[in-house]
Amino acid sequence: MLFRTWDQPFDNDGRSGATVEVTDPVGVPHVVVSEHRLVKRVLADPDTFRPDNALDAVSPMPVSALRLLASYGFKLPATLANNGGASHPAIREITARALHPDRVEALRPWLTGVVRRRVAVLAARLRAGEAVDLYADLAADLPLLVLAKLVELPEAEAAVVKEFSRAALELFWAPLDAPRQLVLAETVGRFHTVLRDFAATAGGMVGELRAHTAAAGLPKDTPVGALFFLLVAGQETTSQFLTLLLHRLTGESAVLDGLARGTVEVDDVVEEGLRLVPPIPTWRRVAARDTELDGFPVRRGASIVLWLARAGLAAAENPHDFVPGQRGSRRHLAFGAGAHRCVGAQLSRMEAAVVVAETAPLLRDAEVLRAPWCPDNLSFRMPDTFTIHRPCPPPGATLKDLAPWTARVAATR
Repeated sequence: MLFRTWDQPFDNDGRSGATVEVTDPVGVPHVVVSEHRLVKRVLADPDTFRPDNALDAVSPMPVSALRLLASYGFKLPATLANNGGASHPAIREITARALHPDRVEALRPWLTGVVRRRVAVLAARLRAGEAVDLYADLAADLPLLVLAKLVELPEAEAAVVKEFSRAALELFWAPLDAPRQLVLAETVGRFHTVLRDFAATAGGMVGELRAHTAAAGLPKDTPVGALFFLLVAGQETTSQFLTLLLHRLTGESAVLDGLARGTVEVDDVVEEGLRLVPPIPTWRRVAARDTELDGFPVRRGASIVLWLARAGLAAAENPHDFVPGQRGSRRHLAFGAGAHRCVGAQLSRMEAAVVVAETAPLLRDAEVLRAPWCPDNLSFRMPDTFTIHRPCPPPGATLKDLAPWTARVAATR
């Protein structure tokens, strides 16, 4: 259960077994919290439930992997998600300025143009009878392109950055054996040197972080740690969400029809997607002292897994149904809550809104050839390819039979 929470059955009231202890494959116990009220309580109390373990490796790393990372000078000082100290507010403020909603909104026309051009190419390929991969051909690199407009990033091929970010998600949050950890450590460590060299001279947000680091006497690699987290959480999770949401929409014909008629709001679709298919189903905290959650004892040092996705499901009036705008739809915890709520929430929302608005016509007559597959992971879905095609009319179809099909195809032109 711990590493594939998205596959778990959901009780209708969302309360049964709201707090339980689960032991992972290497024998480490975790307190799993799934009730919405209790998850918010933990997130709102960083003194009792600290974020220090947010980036700790789920699978303890062997000495060989640690030495390999050390050979690249790899360090992850407390910066954003794993920072429960006094330095967090200032680092977050610098990052938040770079991702300010006004700056994000200013990019909407540009992103709309990029997505519209890509969708036109995909529509032509579908009309020609080809299959298209909506992950590789549309969603994979879009968030990285947007982030590069907001934050000065090192020059690197998008494929290289994607390889690094997915390797990091696997290395720190997946159940792994030692040989796989060595492979991933090589990828992560190698790119970490690129980040460190870049952070030494970059301007923009990174330059501000560098100046603040010197003035506040923070660890020298603080800007590198912030960059590391942004490249993982600031773009990889969004491309994953886009893929999961588009896949879910292929099975929601009423929602797609409503978008086409203008009776369903794109923003409401995005919020329902965040509630039903969040890319980060769980997040971690560590107990700073002995405490309890509704009578469930939590010992000092205990690993706490907050089941964000389960809490979001239970928040809505119709937990399992994709009903944009329904009561409770926006009470999801896809971006967390409290002092560590995702600083890029509006960025992710804007990107998803553009992609849904421009891509929905492609999905109305699409057939899924290969649904996204997600590997075992504690906190990230990491979907891979998502392939669709447009089925042709059956042989011998009459003009009357063809009318609905040709109308749907024309809608994507």
